Amino acid sequence: MKIREIRVTPMRLGLVRPYVWSQGVEAAFIVNLIEMEAEDGTIGYGETTTAPDAEAQRLVLLKLARHFMGRSVFEQAAAWEEAYRANFLTFGGNMPRYGNQLRSGLEMAALDLQGKLLGLPVWTLLGGAARQSVGYFYFLQGSSTEELVADAVKGSAEGQPILYLKVGISPDYDLANVRAIRAAVGPDVRLRLDANEAWEPALALRMIKALEPYGIEYIEQPTSSLSLAPLAHMTRRSPVAMGADQAVFTLQEVYTACATGAADMIAVGPREIGGLRAMMKAAAICEAAGVTLCIHSSMTTGITTCAEHHVGRAIAKLDDGNQIMWQLLEENIIASPSLAPQKGLLALEGKPGLGFELDHDAVARAAAAHEAFAAR
Repeated sequence: MKIREIRVTPMRLGLVRPYVWSQGVEAAFIVNLIEMEAEDGTIGYGETTTAPDAEAQRLVLLKLARHFMGRSVFEQAAAWEEAYRANFLTFGGNMPRYGNQLRSGLEMAALDLQGKLLGLPVWTLLGGAARQSVGYFYFLQGSSTEELVADAVKGSAEGQPILYLKVGISPDYDLANVRAIRAAVGPDVRLRLDANEAWEPALALRMIKALEPYGIEYIEQPTSSLSLAPLAHMTRRSPVAMGADQAVFTLQEVYTACATGAADMIAVGPREIGGLRAMMKAAAICEAAGVTLCIHSSMTTGITTCAEHHVGRAIAKLDDGNQIMWQLLEENIIASPSLAPQKGLLALEGKPGLGFELDHDAVARAAAAHEAFAAR
């Protein structure tokens, strides 16, 4: 079945509350929706991140899409290699991280379309389900210690086994938050932290020492992603497990981190590594090295949640606390199914493709919100 058309729609989706992290405060997630339509009218959906600009990225995606048009949807891997070579490598633009973001959205739409045409869930296209459910952590949100504690108490009361907190805001604020959350939820709830590159090694060591009494399970990417060396230094010295995230956005970086023991856990998602099939490769590298893989997510809608869930079902060795982000939105663009984990677990039905129904009215509202915001 040949690809007839590829459409790209920028969308702005407001958040339930401000998203506070070491890189700033976000009021919305902006993504590009990709629609890949086959000759018979069947549509596969994907999405991409939009840094640094949604409209600019839309133009790049449409240029890359020319290499997919008129070809079989089952030739998408070859179409991508041709598109990357012709539009990046030919001009000396070896940009694997940026290319991975674009490839992920196009491949996501292609796999959704393939699954729909074949009547198979995407996890079957990836080799079949290795598990019946995927585990997720509970992402704490709030603009103050009091709000974060209230959210932690709520998550704990729901039976969510793992809480996840952004740190790297300021040392005093971070410590106050961790101290209060641990006191509120007790010693048995698992607590993970993500500093998002905010700490220099000396500060990281001081923070790790101060945080150690609070039973922290894991600290994600405490140091800069520009080099694995500082993270490896932390991993060797820290009594708390260290995770690599922004430092491992290519397969080569995943390999290097695993081969050198730079991290205790690899957190990477399809939107960084280049798609679901690349995630399977990253998982194989981690499995061979004996390093745990955690699915990372970032500023996504339920489309990516479904894609991440499918690859999570197919990966042989996977962490029990993976990231999920759609719930931070005021309005999800997925009409069905429900994507809310129950006590940290989600088990979607094996419907064809990525298995969701799009809320087209919500998409129209998000597209209009982007247009209004971009016109300011």
